[in-house]
Amino acid sequence: MSDVAPRFRNHVEYILDALRENPEREALVYGDQRVPAGEFRTLVHRMAWAMRAQGIERGQTVTLLSGNLPEALAVRYAANLIGARVNHLYSKLAVDVQAVIVRDVESRALVVDPRMTDRAADITALVPVKSVLVLGPTETGEDLLALCAAQPDEPFASQARPDDICAIRHTGGTTGHPKGICTTYQQVHAQRSARPLDESAALTRRQLVATTMAHVAGMVMDAVLEHGGAVVLLDDFEPGQVLEAIERERITHLWLLPPLLYQLLDHPRMEHTDTSTLRQVLYGGCQASPARLTDAVRRLGPVLLQGYGQNEAGLISVLSEDDHTRPERLRSAGKILDGVEVEIRDEDGNALPDGEHGEIVVRSDMVMEGYWKQPRLTAEILQDGWLHTGDIGFRDADGYLTVVDRMKDMIVVVGGHVYTTELEDLLNSHPQVGQSAVFGVHDEDRTERVHAAVLLAPGATIDADELRAFVRAERGAMYEPARITFPAELPLTDVGKPDKKELRRRATARH
Repeated sequence: MSDVAPRFRNHVEYILDALRENPEREALVYGDQRVPAGEFRTLVHRMAWAMRAQGIERGQTVTLLSGNLPEALAVRYAANLIGARVNHLYSKLAVDVQAVIVRDVESRALVVDPRMTDRAADITALVPVKSVLVLGPTETGEDLLALCAAQPDEPFASQARPDDICAIRHTGGTTGHPKGICTTYQQVHAQRSARPLDESAALTRRQLVATTMAHVAGMVMDAVLEHGGAVVLLDDFEPGQVLEAIERERITHLWLLPPLLYQLLDHPRMEHTDTSTLRQVLYGGCQASPARLTDAVRRLGPVLLQGYGQNEAGLISVLSEDDHTRPERLRSAGKILDGVEVEIRDEDGNALPDGEHGEIVVRSDMVMEGYWKQPRLTAEILQDGWLHTGDIGFRDADGYLTVVDRMKDMIVVVGGHVYTTELEDLLNSHPQVGQSAVFGVHDEDRTERVHAAVLLAPGATIDADELRAFVRAERGAMYEPARITFPAELPLTDVGKPDKKELRRRATARH
């Protein structure tokens, strides 16, 4: 028997193998483009050869500035075949923050959507990049697609090693210096095994992606393509366009953050759209309102699936479609996955019994390598192989995990703690409320006060005093917001979460 260890196969190779099995099948849809699997596979290999010819090597960083183009996905796969790190720039970041990230991750190449060449020029004016490659004809940089056309069709053998960094994903936010979360090829391989996937229906799966592929949507796309499905791409989330695409493309699977799911449910076209093809609506990324989930199940059927996790931790738990038919489970994040260890710990690091609130601490093969160039911060969050999530929660006797709040969002008021998600759930349960975001603001005396931004349901007439009285009657004076505002819409981060930092800034500016 040979003692030679088998060659490590990275996740892209499994995807390319699946594309080869049925080259004529539709793999990607973007606007008028319908890209067959075989054509996309060839593009990935040619792109790897072209990028390698540009001097891009294993262990270097390729930064993407792009919308959800099929060619942008090919860049990610090609760079990972080379063994390079891939870093996506969130489009809503300020140009100076984007430039700081490009420099910080040591970008060897900046690959640019043709629609974003002006922004790329602004970035490279602040920080030079050796190679600027554009996904089409351009007056700035090299046309990467033209370079690909001159390359051979032959497969490019993966150069990646298990412990190489595969991706640097940055935390959300619109200002400051986001943290770079480093994930190795081995950790991505572990995430493949943990993905919730209905493999019996995989070949007929049509996945709609309407959020940035830099976030969870990118990992969802990988799973779909590896298992023989098709991905329909939209550049951004607009509820009317999403509903139109669901009906036109006979979408079976959808991934959304909860605020985007609410926008879909509240859109006037929702009642007139054929959503009968939907088999699974996966959601996660932030807390969801039980009242809104009940409404979603009523209107879409038993198709909701929640995934709880973090970029730092990978997937932690799943609330199944069947669990969504049980109202008492809708506050839960579901059952902890096999292979994932979870402890609930107090402030001193002691493990707590079921039912008690504490920080959720996680250990698994999916946990990140660390934060890019931030060893002190990495040491704070990763201790003895356990990742401190910063989430407050508890586990019940049946093994269900419930997330109560983010530690940084919990509001410390006179008399105790206000968990923002609990107050949001209460506000959202009011028939005249569509959505809410609760956050703390310090007043002149540095006392933290409860604030709420509320989106009213269509036709609602309730005012702030009535809502405060509702909260006081249901939960007591401690939870009563000091201020309630009614914005036209909630600000969202680039990945679609309510931007509480921006809400806090606005509230502070009003004082």
